[in-house]
Amino acid sequence: MAYKNLQEFISALEKAGELVRIKTYVNPELEITEITDRVSKQDGPALLFENTGTPFPLLINSMGSYKRMCMALGVKDMDDISQDIEALFKELTSPKESIVDKLKMLPRLGKIASWMPKVISGKGECQQVINLKPDLSQIPVMKCWPEDGGPFITLPVIHTKDPNTGIRNVGMYRMQVFDKDLTALHWHRHKVSARHFEEYKKLGKKMPVAVALGGDPVYTYAATAPLPDGIDEYMLAGFIRKKKVELVQCITQDVQVPADADIIIEGYVDPEEEFIWEGPFGDHTGYYSLPDWYPRFHVTCITHRKDAVYPSTIVGIPPQEDAWIGKATERIFLAPIKMTMVPEIMDMELPIEGVFHNLAIVQIEKSYPGQALKVMNSLWGAGQMMFTKMMVVVDQHVNIRDQVALAKYVSDNFDPEQDLVVSQGPTDVLDHSCSKMAFGGKLGIDATKKFAEELRPAYQPKPYPTAQIPDLQTIKTAYPEIAALNTSLLEQGISLIFITLKKSIPGQVKKVAKGISLMPEFSSVKVMIFLDDLIDISRVGDALWRFSNNTDVKRDHLLLTGEDCNSAEGKLILDGTRKTKDLDGFQRDWPNILISDDATVARIDEIWSQLGLGPFVPSPTLRYKPQYDGGGASVPA
Repeated sequence: MAYKNLQEFISALEKAGELVRIKTYVNPELEITEITDRVSKQDGPALLFENTGTPFPLLINSMGSYKRMCMALGVKDMDDISQDIEALFKELTSPKESIVDKLKMLPRLGKIASWMPKVISGKGECQQVINLKPDLSQIPVMKCWPEDGGPFITLPVIHTKDPNTGIRNVGMYRMQVFDKDLTALHWHRHKVSARHFEEYKKLGKKMPVAVALGGDPVYTYAATAPLPDGIDEYMLAGFIRKKKVELVQCITQDVQVPADADIIIEGYVDPEEEFIWEGPFGDHTGYYSLPDWYPRFHVTCITHRKDAVYPSTIVGIPPQEDAWIGKATERIFLAPIKMTMVPEIMDMELPIEGVFHNLAIVQIEKSYPGQALKVMNSLWGAGQMMFTKMMVVVDQHVNIRDQVALAKYVSDNFDPEQDLVVSQGPTDVLDHSCSKMAFGGKLGIDATKKFAEELRPAYQPKPYPTAQIPDLQTIKTAYPEIAALNTSLLEQGISLIFITLKKSIPGQVKKVAKGISLMPEFSSVKVMIFLDDLIDISRVGDALWRFSNNTDVKRDHLLLTGEDCNSAEGKLILDGTRKTKDLDGFQRDWPNILISDDATVARIDEIWSQLGLGPFVPSPTLRYKPQYDGGGASVPA
């Protein structure tokens, strides 16, 4: 289904009971974030802030649930799109033996052609109002978190093109606003637009850029999709909406943009110009990404619809709206991966706590020894899957949507001494745990049922004995630096324990881990995850989120054999504590987690009853504030 514009999507959300209009004035600086954070963590509705102090209302959390993400894509279920892709692929690649078979394909090919983007003549709805003296302060751009470097445009659909081939790229990179006509463009080195920039630099030419906001929500999704180089994002958008995307020429730049967008920001980047210091920014990892140098974007024109709505989002401690955008990618791109690279894949899950790139669960139909290892290596070489830090492979005998059953299956079938793969390679630029930016460890776990060839001699996997639960006081007597244990998974037969401790000397985690591994209470524990004493590990999801962000798995793992700890079971020790220069030789700054400031929390508490959002919801900041390390965007040294 194609939406004519963002206003039609808003109407659909409202009719479905999925949107709340907020008429009370709310400041885009920090206050909208605080409200949205409370709502998104309660699986609440989309929010339309109608009084922003600017000419434009602000829409946020519009794709912040499975249902709304499906509505944005015009489907009942995200798997529908994957099935459409699979059916199309099979139809196009199946043998065509006769002329009749080939003729039968013509209507199908004609239909595919009708989904291709098209540049139309004249002006689009996005150009009903043209401002050749642009002023970004007229748009309700949000400052999301207290230590952010300024206001950021967070849902920009950014258009660039290769100066040599003319091939378009549509991506999404945050934009910090510095002045009425100046922003930064935060594209990472791995991104296509960054490569376009380098080509313009070689040619000594200014790089035209256009930013679209709003329109059919499929455009926003397509800008985030991990498509191969050279594949137009608007082809994907047309395929999903089953209708071509109509584009119009910009007013001041040689770039084409969706005719039905709400707001268009036109401008250029001069490769000869010095970069600007951009950030910090409260990012989707739940931590601040720290400042760095990025290109300057000079705005030459802003156009918009007469009834334009400014779409925005926040990212932060999960869950947030971006989790559902990521879920769409997980479901949509399963079919292409399966059909072109890894045919044994049955399903995939990217847990919210893994913030997309830290953890992937992959299910395969296993038929031979070593197959899980083959799949890991294939996926680590596949597009944006190269950033995946930890990969767990299971087989056809478990439901990966049942988290408890999945965790127990992994626990039962994982032999730390035999089923572990440790490697290294490119990591996400936002991974703060790596000793070197964008380069760090990879960890793979083969949790499939094993063939005889895959088992260690005289070793048979067995369930964790739930009667054997370590006691905190017993442990603290021997190791007083240990602050807390979370044994809840052990009690469910899952051989994994979370431990917090107060670090004070180098090598402390490994020293403590080796010591407690010799204690009888830990004889059957396969995996121990250590975290800092500030962290509340009573919530398993929060503990996994903190651990997966704070661990470079090659540097921060310790593998103990059964012989090392007088046990039949080997042990995998993972250090998810904060790394410092003094205790760990860590040379980079360590970022803080994201929380609101006290004044903003108090302000939203005060006006909550005026917002029309139902019963009072306390701030998530109250849960995480005791875990805040103090200081600003980075933790004090």
